[in-house]
Amino acid sequence: MADPRIKTLKIKTGVVKRLAKEKVTYEKEADQQRNRIEKLKREGKDEYDIRKQEEVLQESLMMVPDCQRRLALAFDELNKILASEQDLKELEEYQTALNVLEEAKLQLPQKD
Repeated sequence: MADPRIKTLKIKTGVVKRLAKEKVTYEKEADQQRNRIEKLKREGKDEYDIRKQEEVLQESLMMVPDCQRRLALAFDELNKILASEQDLKELEEYQTALNVLEEAKLQLPQKD
């Protein structure tokens, strides 16, 4: 039977990967929304439409910190698993997890 640690490693790796991607998506969405609002203002569109679009922007912006928080938790959890399962180092799943952590590191909140 397959080692349950490998299954856990795959799942946790997928979670980190998904949350990093989700954060990037929300940031892109917020940028697109900003551009849409600027365009509406330049075109002199109705104030009501502009306010509604600004509300959509705020919703996207609120999601970024939430994603970062969940990503930080998942990142730490996967990091601990890798630290405690050194005997799996030779496996492809372990190496994949390391690569995902490296990529996800860029999406973590910056510590000053």
